[in-house]
Amino acid sequence: MKASVRSFIEENLSEKFGKPIHISKYESVSGGSINDAYRIETTNGSYFLKLNDPDKFPGMFEAEVKGLQLLADNSTLKIPEFIVLNKSTETSFLVLEYIEAGSKTSASFREFGRLFADMHSHTNKYFGLDQDNYIGSLKQTNSFHSSWSEFFIEERLRKQLKLAFDDRKVNSAMNVLFEKLFKKMDNLFPSEKPSLLHGDLWSGNFMISKENTPCIFDPAVYYGHREMDIAMTKLFGGFDDSFYRAYNEHFPLENGWKERIDLCNLYPLMVHVNLFGGSYVMEVEMILKRFA
Repeated sequence: MKASVRSFIEENLSEKFGKPIHISKYESVSGGSINDAYRIETTNGSYFLKLNDPDKFPGMFEAEVKGLQLLADNSTLKIPEFIVLNKSTETSFLVLEYIEAGSKTSASFREFGRLFADMHSHTNKYFGLDQDNYIGSLKQTNSFHSSWSEFFIEERLRKQLKLAFDDRKVNSAMNVLFEKLFKKMDNLFPSEKPSLLHGDLWSGNFMISKENTPCIFDPAVYYGHREMDIAMTKLFGGFDDSFYRAYNEHFPLENGWKERIDLCNLYPLMVHVNLFGGSYVMEVEMILKRFA
């Protein structure tokens, strides 16, 4: 960490707490591919620090803070507390509460399922959000729509498809398959009210704290169909079966939800097509041929 960046962070922390704050130690934290992440030890305790390029990812941290606050206001899950953010010509930074990791057990996954179901019970009049944000390093648009199928097509799949097509990651045949799917979309999902979603719930964005409390972070928040979050947990694995059992006990998913997992995951898979290409294109094609 550059000395100028360190001093800038110390100045902001000092202003936040109304007393001189100094960083005594910092160490890199693994897991992120977009931001540089650190655990910083200060004269006021430990914090989690993210750094990124203010020109490359404009508004990313501001959107993250709003997403974290929305989750904190509408759930009893542990959400990292926002401390301070700012930017200079060199860097953007975000400081959050540092949460010590504990052990994941069947009991903690059951509690997570129950609390996550409660969070999904918070609804909105429309699908979307009053601000755009990011999914990974890609911009995520959240314009409001009155129907889930319209939102899923226009704000999720079509945007990613255009990005991939313009970058020559997919061909015109893929466009044709998507258009066939779009014509059927109204009949593929059960009708539900918009649920408050984490938006990017893979195992790397969930932990159990040392106090044995389920915690979620790094959100891509919006109001959408709750099966999107559930499907995302299945994409790369890492969630105990007790999570799904507890969720369904508290807020049962509609019949056929397991068959719609791949349909929901077209969105994160298209995000991965745009970020990484490769085998993700074939996965998308297989799902499209199944549903379209």
